[in-house]
Amino acid sequence: MKPGRLSRWGRAPRRLTSRFTADQRAPLLQVVKTLASMILAWFTCLLIFPEQLPIFGAIAALLVVQDNVDQSLSKGLERVVGVLLGVGVALVTGAFLGQHSWLFIAALVAGLALGWALRMTPSAANQIVVSALLMIALGGLDLHYGVERVVETLIGALIGVAVAALVAAPVRTLPVHEALVSLTEQAAVSLRRIADALDAPRDDDWLESMHVEARALQEERTRVHGLLRQARESLRLNPRSGRYRKGLGEDDALFQRLQPIITQIGGMSRAVYDLYEPDLVSDASVVGMVEEIRRAAHDLELLARDDAVEARAAEPPALTAPYTIPRPHPEHWVLIGALMEDLRRVRGRITGELE
Repeated sequence: MKPGRLSRWGRAPRRLTSRFTADQRAPLLQVVKTLASMILAWFTCLLIFPEQLPIFGAIAALLVVQDNVDQSLSKGLERVVGVLLGVGVALVTGAFLGQHSWLFIAALVAGLALGWALRMTPSAANQIVVSALLMIALGGLDLHYGVERVVETLIGALIGVAVAALVAAPVRTLPVHEALVSLTEQAAVSLRRIADALDAPRDDDWLESMHVEARALQEERTRVHGLLRQARESLRLNPRSGRYRKGLGEDDALFQRLQPIITQIGGMSRAVYDLYEPDLVSDASVVGMVEEIRRAAHDLELLARDDAVEARAAEPPALTAPYTIPRPHPEHWVLIGALMEDLRRVRGRITGELE
């Protein structure tokens, strides 16, 4: 077999397992919380309904314990509504069709149709179908059995939400803060690289490296945005959220301030990469622009400091009056003009003059 084919065979298992495995294991605490909620739901439901195995309650507890309280509450509502409608579908189809083997197919069709008619999410619609099939298989068409299973599901869901909220409810604010500080520092580095490109003649490889680094800011911004969304979700309905909301609000405000700056840095990098000429560095207006870009990078770093107020008192901002050029270069005016406009916007975002 050829080496190329051997390498493809070697990658096949990884490609297959990546479809159902995660990059990281779930926290062990999350597994323990799920197990604890299932056990609590099982024995609680046994105390209330000792004549039946509490399968519905245990399933509800299993599905409800999620990464944060808000998601747990959503899953709990989805499960309770799904079981309620599923039991209803089983009873209605059974009343019309009686106990026949094809009652399962009829309940399946009716459950999917009901979920579609109510514009429910696919997972919620599936809850209806699964609950209807379990109802028919385990309890037949007994109304009393169906009501008990709905109550049992509600108990399991409440226990799952309570465990998710009260037992070390996770807070995801630290990762987003660290990522935001890193993103700000990377943006400042990219600004300095743009200034370095205009400070001395650079070759094509150097310019390409500069532009690749600036473009990478877009992907990092998307990642930080995802972390910020996770942090907001982790604080929603979280009993521990009070002490973290202020810090997350400050991080959110900084991210909103940083987003357009990253867009402008990408535009500046693209303009330099496309229109660069070595003789730019000798232009007097470009020399002044280099200094202004470095000042902007300095002040951008100050924004992400944890002691930003004290840092600004000890180390005042470098940006003062806006930089102006009385007469642009006759050959490079397009590049200089584009950089000036982007720099004006970056400066305005850093100083707060632009919202």
